Amino acid sequence: MRRYAYLKESLLRVEGEKVCKIMLCEADEGVYLFEYCSLNANRCSADRLYDSLDELYDEWNDLIDERGWIDIEDPLPDCQHDAFLPIRIKGRDIGKPEWGRFETLKDGEWVEFDPTEL
Repeated sequence: MRRYAYLKESLLRVEGEKVCKIMLCEADEGVYLFEYCSLNANRCSADRLYDSLDELYDEWNDLIDERGWIDIEDPLPDCQHDAFLPIRIKGRDIGKPEWGRFETLKDGEWVEFDPTEL
């Protein structure tokens, strides 16, 4: 399960970045919370791991705006869990990941991901 939400007010992190949108994603090891520094950010700037949904909700539910949690589809196989678009590490699907290089699904084909196109 993945869900995202917008914060009522941006939070300023120690690193100087603001957080204005969040996404949660359930995983075998717990529940990840991804933080985004702009409303239109596609990939997160930071993440946290919680032991349970209840723990995450206890910390964040009062901070999200009136739209509440919005369900989003789980990522496609081998895709980044924090990305709103289908983005994966190039070569991961064939067991030869090219770390730092990404591709995205465009018109049914995997193509080089250019973050400047967003």
